[in-house]
Amino acid sequence: MNPVLEAIHKRRSVRSYESKTVSKDIIETIVQAGNEAPSSMNYQPWRFGVVENKEIHQKLLQIALPNAKKIFDNIKEKDPTRYESIMKRFDELEDPVYYSAPVIVFVIGQGIYADHSCPLACVNIMLAAYSLGLGSCWIGLGSLIADNPEARRLLDLKEDEKIFGPIIMGYPKAYPEPPHKKDPEVKWL
Repeated sequence: MNPVLEAIHKRRSVRSYESKTVSKDIIETIVQAGNEAPSSMNYQPWRFGVVENKEIHQKLLQIALPNAKKIFDNIKEKDPTRYESIMKRFDELEDPVYYSAPVIVFVIGQGIYADHSCPLACVNIMLAAYSLGLGSCWIGLGSLIADNPEARRLLDLKEDEKIFGPIIMGYPKAYPEPPHKKDPEVKWL
């Protein structure tokens, strides 16, 4: 199979990592792959924040955790069983947001083109990570830190910037089985 198509088919969201450090060279290669993503009018409205420091990781987790729990409060009444299951997982895991991943890459974007372009950088990062033997996962809950002054300071977030990652990555403890995918809905013209 073509290696690009193979990476697209086999890449999975990994949430369980070895504590092994990822080399700076590999991280730089992955970030460069994100930087090579297509962007609207080649504007390249992104920049990257890489967190390897465990203390900063922990600070960001403590900021994100209450906001993440608030998100799930919205389903408490609608689906109490699912809510209880999520909260049980939150209580069981040491890091239910960033999954104790050794690396967190924040894709940070600015301006009108960021909404369309930054997600493409995120995909490139995840495919590059897979191609280099790393697991990765896009973590929406991990971006729920942008309203916090400490997090804004750590990531140097400007007023008009927003977080499009973060993407966690590291050497996987286990690689998940692929989920069932529906057939694509296509209208041929």
